[in-house]
Formats: sequence, C-alpha cells, structure tokens
Amino acid sequence: MMNNLNTNIAIESVIQSKMRGRVTYQGFVSSQIAVNFSYSKLYNDSSGKGYQRPIDKKRCIDFANYLSQGEDALYTPILLNSAGNWEFHAYDKNRPNFGRLIVKKKATLMDGQHRLGGIREYINQTDSTLNVPFLAFHYLDEDEEIKLFDVINTKAKGIGTSLSRYLNRDTDEISWVASNLILKPESPFFSKGTLIGKRTKEKNITLQNLYNIVNLLTKKSDLEKLSKEKKLNLVLFYFNTIKELFPEEWKDNKLYRMTHVTCLNALAMAGNTIINNNFLTKSQQPDSVKIANILSNLDEIDWSFNSDLRYLKGAAGSKILASDILNCIKG
Repeated sequence: MMNNLNTNIAIESVIQSKMRGRVTYQGFVSSQIAVNFSYSKLYNDSSGKGYQRPIDKKRCIDFANYLSQGEDALYTPILLNSAGNWEFHAYDKNRPNFGRLIVKKKATLMDGQHRLGGIREYINQTDSTLNVPFLAFHYLDEDEEIKLFDVINTKAKGIGTSLSRYLNRDTDEISWVASNLILKPESPFFSKGTLIGKRTKEKNITLQNLYNIVNLLTKKSDLEKLSKEKKLNLVLFYFNTIKELFPEEWKDNKLYRMTHVTCLNALAMAGNTIINNNFLTKSQQPDSVKIANILSNLDEIDWSFNSDLRYLKGAAGSKILASDILNCIKG
C-alpha cells in the first residue's frame, strides 16, 4: 500500500484546532520526515479517486534554487489529509489542544507536491535539514479531498503575472520600467495601463503587456545595456512621439487598433530597429528629430478598427505588422 510506513512517526508540539467543524493539526516536521510522511494520488490512480498532476521536475528544481537563497526563502505550509490515520495526544489536560501527533500511515498530499519535490532536491544537494510547516485535516473523505484540491487550484487564483512584476520592481529592471510606465502621469500609458492585470474598457494594457513591450523594444541590442532610468526615458520618448503624431488613434481604442496589444508589440519590435539605427552613441540618446520624422510615416497604415489589422493576432500577427511598419518607413 502506498500509504504504509515502516514505523510510526511522532511529531511534537502540534496544535489541534478546528476549521469549519473539521479537526486540523498544525505544526512543523524536519524535511527528512516531510518528504516521506505523505504521498500524492495521481489523476490516473486505479481507485478512480486520483487528482494530482504528474510532478514537474523543473518546478521542483526552481523551488530548490529558491531555497538556496537562505533565510529569505520563506514558503507556505503543505496541506494534507491524514484520513483518520493520525492520533493526537495532548501533553496536559489543561491544554487539550497542544500535544504529540502519532503518524501511523502516510497522509495524502493535497497541496505542495512541487514544494516537497524541491525540498527533496535541496536536502539531497546540501545535506541539510529544513523545518517544514504543515496543516493536516484529521479526516476528509476522498470526494471532499478532490473538491478541496479543485478549489485550491481553480477558485483560489494566483496573484497573476502583472502583480508579480509590480511586486518585483525593485529587483527586476524591466519590471521597474514597466511599472513606471503606468505610474507616471507623463507616460502615454498612464490612463491606459493596469498594475494588477485586470483589464477594463479604458485600461486595456496590463503591466505584463508593458513588460513585454519594454523587452521587445530593447532586446538583443545595445539598448539592453542602458540603465533602467534611460530605458524608461527611451520608451517614454518613443511612445509619446507616436501619441503626439496620432492623438486620435492613440486615444480611442474602440475606433482604432493602435493601442491594442498586438499592435503595440509590433510598434515595439519596429522601434527596436528604428531606435538602434538612429541612436547617438556619444550622448546615449535617440536622434529625436529623425525618429519623429520616420514615425510620421505610420500614417500609411490604416489603424481603424475594421481595417485589415483585425486579422492579425498574437506574436505572429505582431511580427507581420512590424515588418509592414519597417517597409513604410523605408518609403
């Protein structure tokens, strides 16, 4: 049986409590115990009651690398169902919720398999011991277990890429530039961008979209080596110039497609070439007059909502439009 143990495990200093009438146990175990006192029920389990995806080795290695950062590498408790196979014994009848937990069989792991996989990698590499937090339900039946797993992985959504970029703006330069493109009133994206990734009719550009735009505008060129402040000024100059040349197209995303993500990505791709070809190396500045003259040729493209641009989607569509933009400016 997958849930059998060679010998019982005693876990000390455990708190017993209740969640919505269900008995739970909270505590810590050593990493050596943590990787052995539970098992995952894979989606193709012969019982028909499995639900976990196969483990992703890369995610485990990524988590092991995160743990190697030391004391800053904090993480949340793993979630278990002991299925009635663990026994709680209070140390003192005057403190009935604090005591020893006897693990007689392995619990099923509902949330945390990649954390545990990463912990296993980390302790094998470093021969060290971690203190691993856990929260275990005393008993959930198999259907309740599956339902809770589904809630954790669908209803309780992650914070999203945009908010993550914002939270990492002090350690990641492109995240910093993208965040400031939304926060600064002088930015053309000030009234169009959303930090948390939730789009509205007015704010249709997410922080993650802007992260990609900054990257497309500067990647694989000397522009990548600029300071974050100069990168920000570069993006502000380029897109403010477009906004000033085409105020109506920039303002109205219902009548025009210029500020739709596929088109913005295309403008950034073309901008990479345009700016690199017209960059003043000595002053580390773009040739603003020359670039403005070049960008005026964008009027050769029909940016209206019902134009041929409506057929362009995704990265492939952006590449096609970027090529068209560069052909226009040559004319």
